[in-house]
Formats: sequence, structure tokens, C-alpha cells
Amino acid sequence: MMRFSDVTRAATGAEGPIWARSKKRKASAAPLVNVLVTLLALIGALTLVLSIKERSVQAAGRMMDGWIMTGWTEAQRLAGRAPEAADVAADKAGQATERTGDALKAGASTARDELKQ
Repeated sequence: MMRFSDVTRAATGAEGPIWARSKKRKASAAPLVNVLVTLLALIGALTLVLSIKERSVQAAGRMMDGWIMTGWTEAQRLAGRAPEAADVAADKAGQATERTGDALKAGASTARDELKQ
């Protein structure tokens, strides 16, 4: 049996020399990056195949956009949110913005009048 100095043993966590340690891997972001790169490659390949089939990149993009929109609409329906709810929320936000703008204009007019006096 070989003996190692205390410095060597302490440097490796008292497990022995570096070549005798078990392989412990730290968690990394590599699996996530691999999944993202794979998804991008699949989307690119799909675009290429559809472009050849449709004889136009624009037509292929239009087709893929239709699929995405169908999926998005279906996901909203399953979640119980109809597109009308989004329109109502957007209208309410627009009205609130208009009221805020009107209040700011009124405040600015009042401040201007006071400064003139």
C-alpha cells in the first residue's frame, strides 16, 4: 500500500490522490443548453423542409405561424381564457391610460396657470 503525504490527502478531501478519487460531477447548465440547441435545430430543419415543399420560405413561415396560433388559441381555451378576455383587459388598460393622460394635462394646466401669477 502506498502512503501519501498529509498535504496530498488534505488537498483531495482525505480521499487519496486525485487519480484515485471517484468521479463526481457538478450540476451544470449543459443539459438545458443541449435541449435548446436541439429544439432550434429541429425548428430549422422543419423550416427548411417546409420551404422546399411550399417552394417559398414565406409560405413555410405562414404555415408554421398558423400552427403556432392554433396551438396558442387552444392553450388559452384549455386554460379557460378566451381571446375576448384579453381584448377586454386591453380596452380597460387603454381607458386607464387615457384617464391618466387627462389628469396629467389638467395638473400641468393648473401648474402653468399658477406659475403665470
